[in-house]
Amino acid sequence: MLQVTEPVEWSSRSYHELSTQESIEFFDSNSEKGLTAQEVANRYKIYGWNQLPVKPGKPAWLRFLLQFHQPLLYILLIAGGVKAFLGSWTNAAVIWGVTVINAVIGYVQEAKAEGAIASLAKAVTTETTVLREEQTLRIPSQDLVPGDIVLLVSGDKVPADLRLIRVKNLQADESALTGESVPVDKSIQPLSGEISLAERTNMAYAGSFITFGQGTGIVVATADATEVGQISQAMTQRVNLSTPLTRKFAKFSRILLYGILTLATLTFAIGLEQGESWIYMFEAAVALAVSAIPEGLPAVVTITLAIGVNRMASRHAIIRKLPAVEALGGATVICSDKTGTLTENQMTVQAIYAGGEHFEVSGSGYSPKGNISLAAHHPADLFEDGLPPTLEECLIAGLLCNDSQLKQTGEDWSVVGDPTEGALIAAAAKASLSQSSFSVLKPRLDAIPFESQYQYMATLHDQVSPIIYAKGSVEAIIRRCSQMMGQNNQRIILDPVQIEQAVEKMAEKGLRVLALAKKDVHAHQHSIDHKDIETDLIFLGLQGMIDPPRPEAIAAVHACQAAGIQVKMITGDHIATARTIAQRMGIHKAGSVVAFGGRQLTSMDDQQLAQAVEEGDVFARIAPTQKLRLVEALQSKGEIVAMTGDGVNDAPALKQADIGTAMGKGGTEVAREAADMLLTDDNFASIEAAVEEGRTVYQNLRKAIAFLLPVNGGESMTILISALLARDLPILSLQVLWLNMINSLTMTVPLAFEPKPNGLMQQPPRNPQEPLITRKLLRRIVAVSIFNWILIFGIFEWAKSTTGDITVARTMAIQALVAARIIYLLSISQLGLSLFHTIRHRTVSVSPAPILVMGIVGAVALQILFSQWSVMNQLFETAPLSWIQWLTCLLPMLPMIPMAALANWIDPPS
Repeated sequence: MLQVTEPVEWSSRSYHELSTQESIEFFDSNSEKGLTAQEVANRYKIYGWNQLPVKPGKPAWLRFLLQFHQPLLYILLIAGGVKAFLGSWTNAAVIWGVTVINAVIGYVQEAKAEGAIASLAKAVTTETTVLREEQTLRIPSQDLVPGDIVLLVSGDKVPADLRLIRVKNLQADESALTGESVPVDKSIQPLSGEISLAERTNMAYAGSFITFGQGTGIVVATADATEVGQISQAMTQRVNLSTPLTRKFAKFSRILLYGILTLATLTFAIGLEQGESWIYMFEAAVALAVSAIPEGLPAVVTITLAIGVNRMASRHAIIRKLPAVEALGGATVICSDKTGTLTENQMTVQAIYAGGEHFEVSGSGYSPKGNISLAAHHPADLFEDGLPPTLEECLIAGLLCNDSQLKQTGEDWSVVGDPTEGALIAAAAKASLSQSSFSVLKPRLDAIPFESQYQYMATLHDQVSPIIYAKGSVEAIIRRCSQMMGQNNQRIILDPVQIEQAVEKMAEKGLRVLALAKKDVHAHQHSIDHKDIETDLIFLGLQGMIDPPRPEAIAAVHACQAAGIQVKMITGDHIATARTIAQRMGIHKAGSVVAFGGRQLTSMDDQQLAQAVEEGDVFARIAPTQKLRLVEALQSKGEIVAMTGDGVNDAPALKQADIGTAMGKGGTEVAREAADMLLTDDNFASIEAAVEEGRTVYQNLRKAIAFLLPVNGGESMTILISALLARDLPILSLQVLWLNMINSLTMTVPLAFEPKPNGLMQQPPRNPQEPLITRKLLRRIVAVSIFNWILIFGIFEWAKSTTGDITVARTMAIQALVAARIIYLLSISQLGLSLFHTIRHRTVSVSPAPILVMGIVGAVALQILFSQWSVMNQLFETAPLSWIQWLTCLLPMLPMIPMAALANWIDPPS
């Protein structure tokens, strides 16, 4: 009996194992009267409202401050503070301005606070009918408490987890929770043992929908205690995983931070030891730190990702979190839900057995477009004289023994009612048999609705002689048949072996099989009962149906596999059906599909699961917690996991995955809010396009790093050596900030618009363990950094000795570096590579790159202002240059050409 002094430990109860009476007694309720007002009030105090708590998001001010929570920015903030302390307010303002610019860019581009928990709350908030104090009331679902008696009818959303105590032809759509593609028949019989949610037929779960019939249930769990609530808790407790890009940047930033602090400290200490003033050495240490920090890199990364977001949006993929762009490009495994993602989410008859013949049905979904033909024959070669009579009878039986209808909206067809019945109507329509016409020719007189305990439905129709049509499970129909229709529409003795072989043939294809039969009855009969169809039915045939795969999804799967990405199906559906769909789509290795069931996974330890998840192609009858465990197992093997899904049950796995992908049209709001990416066309094929864009983004990011870091390397080497040799600094800290932010952003952002390189999707995924700075890239950075050091140092010393003006010398050193950077930028861009190809092969094939040209022109214009405008001269301690000095600064462009060629040989650009 329910104790009303403290909450029940829900996890310790398996309500599907209790009888209806035990359930009522356990909750101290009354199935005829319901709870009293006093008892409801008491239980409110203990269990609270039937609604999920919404996790509050971070306030805007905190999200802005968190943008400064980066190791490399700490140095700039401290350096600016010391400069301000020393009275150098201009320097401090510029340094702080750089950090603020980075923070603003990050804040603007950051995704909005996640609303997944709020969406889960909506999933259990609805109006419901409840029995209280012998009165039937309509109340908000949030007012429910454990022990309430809830009444369900077709079209209702289940408001809480219920143990059913009465049912009448009750069916529930639990696809969002279990992954089942067809409604589940409900019963009240106790079930024993640990069974999956999909098999708990005496339970109704919050968030599912009643598609047919009526029922009554007692509330056994509300709010967090429901299955949806447990998913909510899992999502609340689990923090977002960082993506490969953010993890690599974090590691790179830490290493760089420690290196910069060490060098700056050593430089400061050695200078003091040599007798230099601490103010001069502090300026040198700050300049060294500022020069080594790639201040523009965070902004460039953010902008590059944002451009990738826009590109993906044009290809039906909406990115909710910026790092997901790069993560998708690095995906090594895609775990896909089956129903509605890889498949049409529409039942379709694909095979018919009638009159001893096997027929194939073309077309998909509920559209009447398609043909029926003998297996291995072309439809144009058959049925010139009309449909075979037995086939026609089989189709008519499915058409009339039916409570559903098809609805057309534009070019789209949908079913009003049961998906299985919709498939039967569509199959008949492909043979030009109209439901409306036959409803007039053979009007219904009576019906026996489908009940799970009988496993069939029957209808009585009026014609010259009244006739009964019946459909249901093969076992239920066959045992009531004594005859069957032969090939020439003659009645023959029933051959169970022949029918069993036909059933097995369909089952091998993963088809769900229904048997159809008829019975002639006495004239003037206007009603039927179960006893009327106990015997003497005439077997008409079988119809096998399946939720077929999307043709475009098949092509997308093959494209992903060609790109070296594994595709794995994770579904709550039957293992035979899932295996068949996987075989059709090519989701397998070496020609055979390796499938695991949920029960098998339950018995595995972590090591066995990790092995199974590597070997398996299909994982069927999977519970929500198992989906999450599968994703974690793949990640433990070093895989970059993309997870697709559309149901409530997919939300935790979507959140855990490196890139969670939800359906934007057909998916639940819960899944969409938990995901990193939405597919606006609900098409798996869009994932391939998104992967391609993700790979392009990573290639462009790599180009940006290859362009930015050599400048930092050259600057820091110049300042370090000058300080150690007690020479004048060739470049000041503010001038370094100008180069690293303004000039670098102007010239680097165009790289984000670079088109994809040829053969990108024929390359295998990059190694997830590959560091952000690979050995080849490091060699490139070192080589170009040495060139930049020689360039800055050489131009500065030459100009200082010839002009005697240290300000002019510093200005010329900076302008010479920028001129050389233009050549280097071209060498790693698609424009430069196409120019080289044109010159080498004497062809005219230059890739247009207007944004890159605009970036170079903008950089040149800014550099002219940098040296020629008096305001900039005062702010950055620069000096105007003469024409001769400008030409001198352009000379380093020539030696940069062979240097760039050497760098491309060391580390070829993509």
